[in-house]
Amino acid sequence: MQGENPDQKSRGNLYVVATPIGNLEDLTLRALRILKEVPFIACEDTRQTKKLLNRYKLRKYLISYFQPKERQKIPRIINLLKDGKDVALVSDAGTPGLSDPGYPLIREAIIQGIRIIPIPGASAVTAALSAAGLPTHRFLFLGFPSPKKEATKKLLSSLKNEEATLVVYLPFRKLYSFLKLVQQTLGNRQVVIAKEMTKIYEEFIRGATDELIEKLEGRILKGEATILIEGTHKKAQN
Repeated sequence: MQGENPDQKSRGNLYVVATPIGNLEDLTLRALRILKEVPFIACEDTRQTKKLLNRYKLRKYLISYFQPKERQKIPRIINLLKDGKDVALVSDAGTPGLSDPGYPLIREAIIQGIRIIPIPGASAVTAALSAAGLPTHRFLFLGFPSPKKEATKKLLSSLKNEEATLVVYLPFRKLYSFLKLVQQTLGNRQVVIAKEMTKIYEEFIRGATDELIEKLEGRILKGEATILIEGTHKKAQN
């Protein structure tokens, strides 16, 4: 193949495998085949990955690969790939590298001339966007905002004139205070809160910022949510 590094032929492939964000039936047929074929799986949490593997009766050698100790495991994984072993990279849920461990390993594998093969599938970002009812032709994924209030406030303020739909991952315990910051910096925007996606208690909570602040005050929620915030609207030119 034109442009292929000849050394890649003797090396293993690094498969970046998307896994279900909740419902285990959302694993693609191709992802299932890859997980069956590879001898090693680098995963964020071995306990979570074992649940998925047990569902499909798979037994694999798992390598714990998690933040903030990613770099400690990279040499071992790279050596396996250099020895011709295929490795699948998975996170606890969704697509590796999107606010999940993966980027440092993928970057180093590229430097070492190892072939990276994406195995697409579930992603909380695209799942939330598809059902939110906010514009999807342009969106800006922000991942997890800073745990520091002032840093988050500064970030939101910098996006006041951004027309794209903003997408944020957030622990529920921070949701109320985050919405207050959104109201202070961006004004009364339309917001969609996607929780428990693909699970039994899946819920999309929609409304203006002030409505949601009132609705969620005092409510105890657990886990994480995907938050979508309406972008600013361009004023019509005269």
